[in-house]
Amino acid sequence: MKKIILGISTLCLVAFTSCKEDATKKINETNVAEAAVRDAVASKFPVLTFDKKEHDFGEIEAKTSVETIFKYKNTGEGPLVITNIKSSCGCTVPKDWSREPLAPGGEGQFTVKFNGSGSNKVSKTITVTANTEKGTETVKITAFVKPDPNAAKPAAKS
Repeated sequence: MKKIILGISTLCLVAFTSCKEDATKKINETNVAEAAVRDAVASKFPVLTFDKKEHDFGEIEAKTSVETIFKYKNTGEGPLVITNIKSSCGCTVPKDWSREPLAPGGEGQFTVKFNGSGSNKVSKTITVTANTEKGTETVKITAFVKPDPNAAKPAAKS
């Protein structure tokens, strides 16, 4: 028992006497200034502003492809980088966007092609993944898809 108490006492003595250095003297002021500048710049996010958040194609025939262009602007303080644009289904294809950083005030665009699948009122969401504060922005397309007049009509039941 005496050995255990002696061992714990020695351990405590070493622990309390080994921390004599003042940690504040080890701080490099240049590193603190650089970190402050880095943190200030990191809080300046780009803002993705669209000319329209929704496009309505109106009435279209079934299986008719239609396209629209969504224009956007970087209204924030940092460079905008769009990393991905994807749609809620395979019938809507976003394409032709720049993967290069867009400076504040810069403008860009992307095309969305809808293949006319579905029937009646159709709504699709396009998600834009970028380095904005939210991380994703969405736009929407809608259309009223009329039935294909050339489609075979189901046989009437007798």
